[in-house]
Amino acid sequence: MTTSPLWNRPPVSGRNTLVELPICGKVNIRGSVDNAHFTGSTTQVFGLALPLEPNTLVRSGNSTCYWLGPDEWLLHCPIEDLDSLIESGRSRLARIHHALVNVSDYYTVLRLEGPDSEILLGKACPLDLHISQFPVETCAQTRFGNASILLDRRGKAPFFDIQVRWSYAEYVWDYLAGAMKAL
Repeated sequence: MTTSPLWNRPPVSGRNTLVELPICGKVNIRGSVDNAHFTGSTTQVFGLALPLEPNTLVRSGNSTCYWLGPDEWLLHCPIEDLDSLIESGRSRLARIHHALVNVSDYYTVLRLEGPDSEILLGKACPLDLHISQFPVETCAQTRFGNASILLDRRGKAPFFDIQVRWSYAEYVWDYLAGAMKAL
């Protein structure tokens, strides 16, 4: 079983909570949306359409696909489905320019929830996280202090998923945990 650097950290609880989510399959997808075979095949293989607008995401069942750029997406799926999805995708896309890369052990996902979530994230994130500027079901690649993150607002009550590289996971965790104690 693959574990992140945070595998033995207990959740931080109180007025706000910080937890590391269980590992899931993560696939970096690259290709051209101008190619109907690419978009059609990815929809069939992954069970959801690629989001085409910046800073959007699509959820279907246990999978979520995040827009990262005009030709790049990040798919989250059940870890047990990962290998078969990549194999099926590579088979269906074999004759067109594409890339499917397993990045499951590259990122971990932290969930920050509670009434002070926007304030806590705002201490090190340059985005305006007010719901009017960063609505539910949007995502953004941004900075959190020295770390690059993919931030996903999950609910009207402040509820965020923070995807961070394993190499920065402890840094982000420690920063948020310390800020939570200081409130």
